[in-house]
Amino acid sequence: MGITGNVGGAIAKTLLQHGKKVRGVVRDQSKAQAWKDKGVDLVTANYDENLAAAFTDVEGVFVMIPPNLVPDPGFPDSVARIAAIKKAILAAKPPKVVVLSSIGSEKTSGLGLITATHILEQELSDTGIPSVFLRPGSFMENILHSLPAARATDMYFAFYQPLTRPFPLIATDDIGRIGAETLLQTWESTRIIELSGPAYYSSNDVAVALRDALGRSITAVAVPRETWVETMAQHGLPADKSGAYIEMLDNFNSGWIDFGVPNTEHVKGTTDLLTDVKSLVSRSA
Repeated sequence: MGITGNVGGAIAKTLLQHGKKVRGVVRDQSKAQAWKDKGVDLVTANYDENLAAAFTDVEGVFVMIPPNLVPDPGFPDSVARIAAIKKAILAAKPPKVVVLSSIGSEKTSGLGLITATHILEQELSDTGIPSVFLRPGSFMENILHSLPAARATDMYFAFYQPLTRPFPLIATDDIGRIGAETLLQTWESTRIIELSGPAYYSSNDVAVALRDALGRSITAVAVPRETWVETMAQHGLPADKSGAYIEMLDNFNSGWIDFGVPNTEHVKGTTDLLTDVKSLVSRSA
């Protein structure tokens, strides 16, 4: 699933490099022609009955739900998608499943947007299929949204605070590579893997990476907490819909959402922050 996105695309690329045949689940095959040209078998499914067919006669499946920055109360869209995935897994009974979850998904409250992946883990943990839940930290690719302001103002406006505190960031290519390498393994029961980059990075570190990648004097600036709703509204996140996003940020900053959960594995990616930011700058030029 998600083959036209960053993580799913990296999963597919890595599996092809290992000589595996790949099937991609898409809603619109015209948007995945490049994958078809590489020999990928495309199945059209939109969380419907075709999903079970896509999961049939395979060595393993990778599943995920798309992010929703403006969920309705109770996350009904995510709940419906999770139910469809679970139904397809139970019907097809693939030998193993790798699931894209998130840091913090073991918590039962104070998660904001991560509530969706908490529900995902809860629902898919009892299928009886050997499963791995990948819990990555924040995607380095999210920095892409800060590039226009950095270019215009020489400032990196940071919501991760304080500016000196390191947070777990990871490149989506690393998530996909590790996810694919996990799919190639054999295991029993359920595993949980925390994923981070080669180091933790603060907002100040992001500013330094932007400085080096852009060749400009970039300074990190903490966005005042009392202005978050207004600031997000100015950038397209409606004031009445930003609550879940803000709750997630607050609990990253408080340390409530973090790694170090007992009985979990931890794998580090190899892509450092500067390398990823240079790639983002190049792609956005």
